[in-house]
Amino acid sequence: MRCSGAGRGVTNLPTSVRGPNVYGIASRPIYLVETGVFNTTTTAFAVSVVRASAAGTGAGAVTEVSEDSEYTPVATAFTSHSADATVGGPFNQASIGAAIGAGVIWTYGGKGLRAPAGTANGFVLNLPTGTGQFFDFYFVWDE
Repeated sequence: MRCSGAGRGVTNLPTSVRGPNVYGIASRPIYLVETGVFNTTTTAFAVSVVRASAAGTGAGAVTEVSEDSEYTPVATAFTSHSADATVGGPFNQASIGAAIGAGVIWTYGGKGLRAPAGTANGFVLNLPTGTGQFFDFYFVWDE
């Protein structure tokens, strides 16, 4: 089922191991099909999409929604972490311009990027330079 979650990462500043995230469920994988990041300030920053293999502690719950009103999403999304995630290398990385609304949208073909079954597996929007910056974001995934 196609699901999504969006927000503004204002709970804890994103870093290289923390940021807006979506984590799967124990019984089946999730597939990230699209994500977007947009600047909320006039400070440029770099952002990456990374896969997490240990969730850390999510902070700032996001309301997950489904395209089908009969389905309730089971994956969980958060605006940030209060404890570090374990992340791999970036699938994508971009520089976001120093203008409010500057941003990037990444889409993934086929089934999308796969996170294996398990509540510690998912995707994080991190800042590879480690410099904290708040931004608007969204995730679209299939579960």
